[in-house]
Amino acid sequence: MSSDLGNPLDGVRILELGQIIAGTYGSQVLTDLGAEVIKIEPPKGDLGRNPSVAPYKGMSGLFLTFNRNKKSVVIDLKTDEGRELFYDLVKTADVVIDNFRSGVLKRLKVDYESLSKVNPRIIQCTVTGFGTEGAYKNFPAWDIIVQAMSGHMSITGENDGPPVRLGVPFGDLSGGIFSCKAILAALFDRERNGKGRCIELSMFDAMLNLLTYIGTMYLSNGEVPERMGSAHEYTVPWGAFAAKDGFVVLAVREEISWQNLCKVMDAPDLVDDERFATNIDRTKNGKILIPLIREIFEKRTVDDWIKNLRAADVPASPLLDLEGAFAEPPVAERNMIVEYDHPEVGKVRLPGNPIKMTGLAEVISNPAPLLGEHTDEVLGGLLNLSPDRLKELHDKGVIK
Repeated sequence: MSSDLGNPLDGVRILELGQIIAGTYGSQVLTDLGAEVIKIEPPKGDLGRNPSVAPYKGMSGLFLTFNRNKKSVVIDLKTDEGRELFYDLVKTADVVIDNFRSGVLKRLKVDYESLSKVNPRIIQCTVTGFGTEGAYKNFPAWDIIVQAMSGHMSITGENDGPPVRLGVPFGDLSGGIFSCKAILAALFDRERNGKGRCIELSMFDAMLNLLTYIGTMYLSNGEVPERMGSAHEYTVPWGAFAAKDGFVVLAVREEISWQNLCKVMDAPDLVDDERFATNIDRTKNGKILIPLIREIFEKRTVDDWIKNLRAADVPASPLLDLEGAFAEPPVAERNMIVEYDHPEVGKVRLPGNPIKMTGLAEVISNPAPLLGEHTDEVLGGLLNLSPDRLKELHDKGVIK
């Protein structure tokens, strides 16, 4: 998909005050689109640098993931000189993103009211747990807390087992998913009216939105869903079925798929059974049908089932672990593994950019930065600070 267009966000500069995941994932996505992201870290660094979180050779695998392509500048915003340095950087920037608790921005004097006086075109995006105002503004918003309070854990897991969280930190990721979309919309609008915007979103709101039709059915029809494991409340058969040597996942909603499944299972009696004639019938009588299908699937191997199901155009998949997932053909075909060489841990391999578009570089992957690695480069280059001034600021502990 090559062209001479270049990366769509070339020239966009983002100052990231965000930490861990919720305040870093959105800007990491934007770096893959060409944006320059400068992490403004406190003297002790992003909390995501904690090496006990996804430990990899003495560093945090979490930090290595969410901060690739970024630069690290250490400024103590609690000092007057540090705040003035930050204001000078804001004059050169397009976006500031953070995930501080309510009140922190104002206390540090880096809230939108303050920054818009420095740069009227600045876009500030704050990702919070439950909003900047209201009863829950100071509640801790760890991923599992947001998953639990938003209802997602109540519908995740087997019906007869305890609730479980999603296997990825989707509460945290939701902040990044929506923040990068909001930032792109604000950048687009600024090209029309020349003005910046203040964006505020909460992970709780985002997770409520991601309930989608399940939320609609509760709000409109009073339906309170139950945990169903890999099954589906409105479609049968749907989910994982044990074969001789693993699991096969089925997604059979359309009638032609059901008929073809019955042929592959060599079960013509199920096709003719009025209890299973339509998806509505099969859902109504799922407790009768599912055990019959399970009994059939246990007799053959996963490979045998997949070969025949795909030949019959029945939506099906083997249940893959990560070794299997990353070995699938689209991974190589679509450059979904990228790597970089880190000065301390060596080669790091990680999932690639899913966004493909004309002109966008196929691989943008520079190492996650060392703490303060780019402090002198950025402040000397963007702000034209002399070596003597940089040394003075270092000696005072304003920068690192």
